[in-house]
Amino acid sequence: MAEMNEQQTGAPQASTPEAGPPEAPVPEVPVPAVGEPATDAPESEAQDADAPEDPRHRRFTALHGSTRILSGGPTGQTIRERLARLTAEAPDAYDLDDWTDIYGDGVVAALEERVAELLGTEDAAFFPTGTMAQQVALRCWAGRTGNATVALHPQSHPEQSERGALSAVSGLRTVHPTAEPRLPTAEEVRDLDEPFGALVLELPLREAGYVLPSWDELTAVVEAARERDAVVHFDGARLWECAPHFERTLPEIAELADSVYVSFYKSLEGISGAALAGPASFVEEARAWRHRYGGQLFQQWPAALAALAGLDRELPRLPGYVAHAKVVSEALRDAFAAAGLPWFRLQPDVPHTHQFQVWLPYPADVLNEAGTRQAEDTRTTLFRRWFDPGPAGPPGLAVTEVTVASSALEWTPEEIAEAVTAFLDRVRAVAGTD
Repeated sequence: MAEMNEQQTGAPQASTPEAGPPEAPVPEVPVPAVGEPATDAPESEAQDADAPEDPRHRRFTALHGSTRILSGGPTGQTIRERLARLTAEAPDAYDLDDWTDIYGDGVVAALEERVAELLGTEDAAFFPTGTMAQQVALRCWAGRTGNATVALHPQSHPEQSERGALSAVSGLRTVHPTAEPRLPTAEEVRDLDEPFGALVLELPLREAGYVLPSWDELTAVVEAARERDAVVHFDGARLWECAPHFERTLPEIAELADSVYVSFYKSLEGISGAALAGPASFVEEARAWRHRYGGQLFQQWPAALAALAGLDRELPRLPGYVAHAKVVSEALRDAFAAAGLPWFRLQPDVPHTHQFQVWLPYPADVLNEAGTRQAEDTRTTLFRRWFDPGPAGPPGLAVTEVTVASSALEWTPEEIAEAVTAFLDRVRAVAGTD
């Protein structure tokens, strides 16, 4: 399932460094008219009048022209806009009179320090991708435990989205304590019928609907892994927004695990990058493997600056997003019920974070066309992109992911109901059932 996390620009909250230059003005970026391509697009990207329209270009243009967006995410901005945003926020995030990083010093090292402090770990290492960070983490733990078997959920990111890299690249094998659409229980971990060196817990489990266990369930499953002489690694790409559900601080959550991975480009709206955090000796070993895996990049200052800005801007806002997600979810459920849909589902029933799934009884292409028309007609984007459930899923259904971020905070339940009615009118028109 493609990434869906788009959020709106917010004011940075960190103070400007004393030695830093004055904040640069944000260049004005023209917003195209609804249904028209951006005026600053190069000629090579212009659509031939006789050529079929690119659905992705049309969808992005409609999204870009929207003045009201319910579901956020990182897509929908031009390169010029991303550069302008970084130019505006960077002076508050880091001293721009410092030198650019070289192989991980400077601003990258500052970001690593910041993450270790936020998570309460001894150290943290910056990685260009989360896939690489977790490959390295699990390879390190396999060497330390002497067991190359990793226990994790079959819907977890390494199993779903990394093309079998754990075995193909790192020589690891995987086992599954459960196939239920939730994280494993302590009993399932204890009853796993073969030894394993590491237990990976994805917090939240995205493919199942961004679901989390309770705090008591999480601590119990960690204890069960310890009883099996296994280490625990948190796939915490979205760990930042888990604190409200657990009613615990980030250090209290991270303390349960032997290592933790976090992402910078999802909920924090960074450009790219991740961090692997844990004991100092483990992180030192991870840095050596990062070099071997090709992750020792010459310069990464744009990604590091964007990550620091995202920690300043978005991290304090996440509890508010999580709270409002419950309002949005309930409003969507009420609107679908009032519309008389024969079937629909929101997963989970009450969001555990600021993200959740919506399932509707129409093919994805019908829902995507209806959403694009709504954006073109009304400058309102309710949902981002719909997906068919794949070969294993029932035909005729589609799913989307809703990310409640800054753009959603102004939406009232009444406005959501009105937008859903308008969306479903277009769905029926596209499907030919109106």
